[in-house]
Amino acid sequence: QVQLAESGGGLVQAGGSLRLTCAASGHTFSSFVVGWFRQAPGKEREFVAGINRDGGRTSYADSVKGRFTISRDNTKNLLYLQMNSLKPEDTAVYYCAAAWFGTNWTASGIDYWGKGTLITVSS
Repeated sequence: QVQLAESGGGLVQAGGSLRLTCAASGHTFSSFVVGWFRQAPGKEREFVAGINRDGGRTSYADSVKGRFTISRDNTKNLLYLQMNSLKPEDTAVYYCAAAWFGTNWTASGIDYWGKGTLITVSS
């Protein structure tokens, strides 16, 4: 098993930037495909960004491509999400997620979740 803990959430103005961090403990971090999901009020949890085990490949939702960048540091057991040009519609609870196996980036494919951190983007 692995434990995941997000940090870096908060309030930011539209057009601003924010960096989320996910710290992992337990099993070897590099064993997992990891990523970020988010859930806005009244909406289903949706995929935001994912990254493979060695950090060589990434995947993004169409709504965030060109604005968000996912990265990982396996030597520090850390996952990051750099969010630029933030929009009010980015407001949501953001969750760090990990999977043992290759995933199609649906919530049902995730094995471990963090508790979530709230991002509020004001206009």
